[in-house]
Amino acid sequence: MSTQIRNLNGAAETGRPGAVNLSTGTPNKPELLYKMEDFGADVHMAMIMAREDGIITASQDRTIRIWLKRDNGRYWPSICQYMSTPPTAFAYNPETRKIFVGTESGLISEFVISNDFNRVTQLKDYTGHEKRITAIFFALECEWLLSCSRDKSLRWFCSESGRQIGSFLLTAWITALQFDVPAKYAFVGDYSGAIHVLRLQDNGHQLVSTIRGHAGSVRCLAWDASRQQLFSGGFDQNIVVWDIGGKAGQAYELQAHSGKVTSLYYASSTQQLISGGEDGLLAVWDMSVTRTETPTWQESDTCQQCNKPFFWNFKMMFDVKQLGMRQHHCRHCGKAICDACSPNRLTIPIMGFECPVRVCVVCYGLLKDQSRASKAVLNNTMHSITSIDVDETRKHMLTVGQDKVIKIWNVKNLLQKTGED
Repeated sequence: MSTQIRNLNGAAETGRPGAVNLSTGTPNKPELLYKMEDFGADVHMAMIMAREDGIITASQDRTIRIWLKRDNGRYWPSICQYMSTPPTAFAYNPETRKIFVGTESGLISEFVISNDFNRVTQLKDYTGHEKRITAIFFALECEWLLSCSRDKSLRWFCSESGRQIGSFLLTAWITALQFDVPAKYAFVGDYSGAIHVLRLQDNGHQLVSTIRGHAGSVRCLAWDASRQQLFSGGFDQNIVVWDIGGKAGQAYELQAHSGKVTSLYYASSTQQLISGGEDGLLAVWDMSVTRTETPTWQESDTCQQCNKPFFWNFKMMFDVKQLGMRQHHCRHCGKAICDACSPNRLTIPIMGFECPVRVCVVCYGLLKDQSRASKAVLNNTMHSITSIDVDETRKHMLTVGQDKVIKIWNVKNLLQKTGED
C-alpha cells in the first residue's frame, strides 16, 4: 500500500497547552503541516533533508525512501531502495549527498544520491558488527564513520577507504551515540544507564570517563558543541544535562515527561533543547537559563526533620517502640525525609522540574510564594514519539510515532532565541 500524505493546511492538533509568547502574543504551539501515514510497517528513523524540500525514511519493510515535496504541496516517493535486512539507523550528509545505512544484521552500506534525487548508487559496505545497528554518525571533516550496535561495540571507519580504524567493546548494548568532531570525543550511552566518554584516535582510543545519572537505559544523546554540554534522555523519564567542558562533574535534571524519553535535538541557533517521549509530549527547554544543579540525595537512618526512624533502623524502632517510616527525598534540598514531612508537591523550574515534585515542609514554606516561572514549553503531539528531527533554517520539525505515522510541524513559534536569564 502506498503511503498516504495529508496536507492539513495548518490545522494544529490540540493537546497540553503551551505557553504564550509575550513578545508576539501568539501561542507557543507547533503547527501541524503534514501527516504521512499508512506505512504498513514501523518507521525506525526519519530525517528532514536540509538542502532539499524532502524527507528520508527507514522502515521495517526493508526500505530506505526519499520523499520530495511536489508543486501540489504533497510529498511523493522519489527513491525506494530495498535493503537485505531492515534498516535501523542512517546518517545523511547534504554536502556529499551520501547516505550511510545500518541494518538489522549489522551491515552498513554507503550510497550516493544522484543530483536529481531520482536514484542511488551503492559505493561500499562496512563490516564488523554482528547485530542490529543502533546509531550512526558521519564526520565529513575527518572522513570518519562511527557506528554502534547491539553487539556492544563502537566502531569507527575511514569513509574514504572503508577500513576499520578502531573499536571499543562494552558490557551492555550501545543505545546512543554523539561525537564532538574537533576534539574527536565520542559519547556512548548504553543499556545499563552509563555514558562512556572516549577520545578516539587513528591508532586507538582513550577511555576518559564513565558517568552515571540514569536509573534506566540511556535512549538518546544530544551535544552542545559551543558550551560543551551533553544531554542524555533515558528510560527513567529523565533528561540529564552534563557539563563536560567545565570538567567539574556538574549535572542537573530536566523533568517533564511521564514516559521514556526517546529523542533529543539541540537547536544551537536558539539555545533550546527539544525532547520527545513515549508519552507524546514535546518539550522545548530554554537552555540559555542558568539552572541550579540537582542536589545530592542525603542518606540517614532517621528523618532529617522529625527524627523518626526509617524502616531499616531496627535498633531505634525497638528503643522508641515505633514502626519505621519509608525514606523519601526532598527534590529541593536533597534531605532524607518521611512521607509526613513531605506532603506537598511543587514545580521548581530553575532546577529543571517542570512537573510537581516532592518537597519537604521547610522548602515548601520557602518556595510556595516565590515566582516559579516555567523554563520550558510543553505540547502534546498526539502520538507516542520514537524520534524527532529539526530543520533549524526553515523551522520545521519531524516526529516519528509508534503509530507508524510521521508528522511534519512548523515550529517557528517554538524555536525563538531568548536572552540570558
